[in-house]
Amino acid sequence: MLFGAVMGAIHYYVWRRAVRDTTAPGRARRVGTGVVVVLFALLVAGLVIRSPVVAWPGYVWLACAFYLAIAFGLLEVPRALLHRAARRKAARPDLAPPADLAAPASGDLAPVAAGDGAAGARAADGTTRNRTGTGRTGTDGTGTEGKTPVVDGTAAGRAPRGTAGPADPDRRLFLARSLAVVGGVAAAGVVGYGATQALGDPLVKRVPVTLAKLDPRLTGYRIAVVSDIHLGPLLGRAHTERIVRMINEQQPDLVAIVGDLVDGTVAELGEAAAPLRDLVSTHGAFFVTGNHEYYSGAEPWLAELDRLDVHPLRNERLRVERAGAAFDLAGVNDVAGANFADGPDFARALAGRDERDPVVLLAHQPVQAHEAARHGVDLQLSGHTHGGQMFPFHLAVGLQQPVRSGLAEVDGTQVYTSNGAGFWGPPVRVGAPPDITVVELRHNFARR
Repeated sequence: MLFGAVMGAIHYYVWRRAVRDTTAPGRARRVGTGVVVVLFALLVAGLVIRSPVVAWPGYVWLACAFYLAIAFGLLEVPRALLHRAARRKAARPDLAPPADLAAPASGDLAPVAAGDGAAGARAADGTTRNRTGTGRTGTDGTGTEGKTPVVDGTAAGRAPRGTAGPADPDRRLFLARSLAVVGGVAAAGVVGYGATQALGDPLVKRVPVTLAKLDPRLTGYRIAVVSDIHLGPLLGRAHTERIVRMINEQQPDLVAIVGDLVDGTVAELGEAAAPLRDLVSTHGAFFVTGNHEYYSGAEPWLAELDRLDVHPLRNERLRVERAGAAFDLAGVNDVAGANFADGPDFARALAGRDERDPVVLLAHQPVQAHEAARHGVDLQLSGHTHGGQMFPFHLAVGLQQPVRSGLAEVDGTQVYTSNGAGFWGPPVRVGAPPDITVVELRHNFARR
């Protein structure tokens, strides 16, 4: 409901600036209004109907409408300044038409100087014109209505000295159209750039993380972290194949998929997820639920992933060993699972472990780090934020999550948040390119 109200307001604002302000009443305005209404209906259909034929144009228009509204909003300041300059120019007496050009073509009236005390202007035929310009009085006392009223010696249509006059309607229309073009070009440019970012190959990031309790023999252990793949009507099997190929090229020791793999059921997207069985690593691939798994049917997906050798960690922990050294790998369900009687349980996942060894936790949302810190987690790997995906949503992420993107510390626990390898909604990323991250664990040799 709230989303519909917000998008309705955005479309109304876009209509005002792109259609109403740039057209006169008539056919062009009706056509423009119809186009905006159809685009709004297409956006709604894209959210409801899972067909790519509808989803692609609907989601692309969602991004366009969003950035059009931002562009028009930023242009309000120059719009106001230009309108003010136009009104001042119209009010300048030195730019107004000369008095002889403003007089009637017949030339039968002489102008009256303001403040000369005369009752009116005397014409060649002896008639006089009254000061208010409401009529013409002849020598016989009869009156006829004047066509060029004079008020304090100022012809109608010319503002008195020092006051703002009306801007030229043609100038206003030209200005509105010019600003609409500028806003449209800017929005199209941003959306086009964002689409190349969202649909291109994810960046491969390499992030070293020092853990105080890590055994030196585990230094260099590599965990490939990927989140928010978001298979759905816009992203399918080819997207999964690309991600699997890029992860395998890094030759990781372990693969961690930290939630929001899908936006749809196993029946709809099982084939798209199938390439995950081709992931190659020393100690296997592991998965924790994101909020979108619960919207898509978590239980069938967990069973399907297990079949693909991507092992779900459902409030569970396992011991990872190499060269006689070990650390704990744990995973907790997403907070959305609490609404489905399957929420995160840190006590269950972390109870009974050897606290001399470090623990690496997979948890979809960075906000779960507050609870993780209370249980002594050394490193949490998360996603969910998309890095903000579309600027300026970056600013809103911080209101809910403690880490938007990258490595940070929360209550003494290190947290790494991936931007994710896919997108949700519009196929657009601005200021938050998709990524796959190789986290390299390191021992703190300075402590020896």
